[in-house]
Amino acid sequence: MPRMALGVAYDGSFWQGWQTQPGGRTVQDSLESALKRFLAQPAGTICAGRTDTGVHALGQVVHIDTTADRRLESWVRGLNALLPDSVAVQWAQVVPDSFHARFSAVSRSYLYVVRNARVRSPLLHGRVGWCYHALNLDHMRDAAQRLLGEHDFSSFRSSQCQAASPIRTLQSLDIAQHGDFFLFTFQANAFLHHMIRNLMGALLYIGQGKQAPSWINTLLAQRDRRQAAPTYAPDGLYLIGADYPPQFQLPLVLASQAIFSHLGLSPFMP
Repeated sequence: MPRMALGVAYDGSFWQGWQTQPGGRTVQDSLESALKRFLAQPAGTICAGRTDTGVHALGQVVHIDTTADRRLESWVRGLNALLPDSVAVQWAQVVPDSFHARFSAVSRSYLYVVRNARVRSPLLHGRVGWCYHALNLDHMRDAAQRLLGEHDFSSFRSSQCQAASPIRTLQSLDIAQHGDFFLFTFQANAFLHHMIRNLMGALLYIGQGKQAPSWINTLLAQRDRRQAAPTYAPDGLYLIGADYPPQFQLPLVLASQAIFSHLGLSPFMP
């Protein structure tokens, strides 16, 4: 049975996360409902990364198995005609049976956007995080370097996390400032439940001067979630993509361009 990969973007503000639930208010439920109408048959989906309530995606990757024969452009436009405004298929591609949206991914990348301003913006509500205390970029970058590599991230995992091990490899953590906006880009082999939002809480504590960058080393050593900062809001968190071996030749998402386009902002802001 042919396998199809889809690139999906969505505004998580309207959804109770990716994974299907009895109430049906999830992205997976919405996409599978559209697929059932588009294909005239049920179609189950497998995704690259399960996002939580309120978390957005610019580069979610999904695969399905189907006997349907459609043009690639029809997959995109046909499904989008059946999806709500907050969800849209960005591309479609036939992939070999060896491709698996979750298990073939060698890494996943997330972007967190924080607006650092004295007053909150109602137009960006639900789309970016907000911090009104001044943030020190150099201190946050120092802390970020201490998180790189393989660590036990127990201090940054949710109590509901079902992962068999808290060991993860954080491959990169880049922090850039564009005017009032700070962009935090995370790449890892995999993430624990709430791991990025918990890391954001700690990084912002350090950026505000509440803790020194060396606090990260202490938290990693303690392996105790209770000693770390509170979990930060989901508003500014975006799944921007999953990396796969080159033989699959999947489209790439240019994170910096995509996020500014999504927010209707200029990447050349002063």
